Amino acid sequence: MLGKKVIFKKSKIPSRNKLIGQFVILEPLIINKHSKDLFKNFKLDKKNIIWKYLSYGPFKNILSFRKWLNSDCTKDDPFFYAIYSKRFKSYCGMASYLDINPEHGSIEVGHINFSPILQNSPEGTECMYLMMENAFEKLGNRRYAWRCNNFNEGSKKAALRLGFKFEGIFRQMYIHKSRNRDTAWFSIIDNEWKKLKKGYLKFLKSSNFDKKFNQKNKLKF
Repeated sequence: MLGKKVIFKKSKIPSRNKLIGQFVILEPLIINKHSKDLFKNFKLDKKNIIWKYLSYGPFKNILSFRKWLNSDCTKDDPFFYAIYSKRFKSYCGMASYLDINPEHGSIEVGHINFSPILQNSPEGTECMYLMMENAFEKLGNRRYAWRCNNFNEGSKKAALRLGFKFEGIFRQMYIHKSRNRDTAWFSIIDNEWKKLKKGYLKFLKSSNFDKKFNQKNKLKF
């Protein structure tokens, strides 16, 4: 038995357009424009916790950070955004599309790194919403994936909160920083997006946040 027949042309690859929301603007990475703010805001994490489950970092100085940006973050895949917070008037996080496969309509979100001021904020949620909306509605993908270190409980919890469904674990998939990494996989598919979008739009209403940007109601689908 085979899967159902699919009539599908191709999804589009990410463009250099900005993704604009009410709290954040996602701008395709430009090193000279974004690196200073990003490095400054990443350094607010004095214990370097944000780098724990990433295969790179932390960076001792802005020169080494810019060198990494230039070698790893200026390609078409992964395709990196710098996250601008309107509230803080600063670039305070990064995220990317990767494993971009137009032939099959599959794309992944990853390399998510939020500075402390972006964590647990409406900005962070809106960033994920904007990338998801773009992946399905503008680029025309069938599948939107999320993967993380299986020990990264925070990332797994975030994926489920954002509407992803757990798919399984790829054992011994990588060696990162001389340590084994088992990878947990999550995904959203196109026919799930309409329901999820309603939940995001309800959550992201201005009326759902107080003057200190604390949420009144949780994200629900």
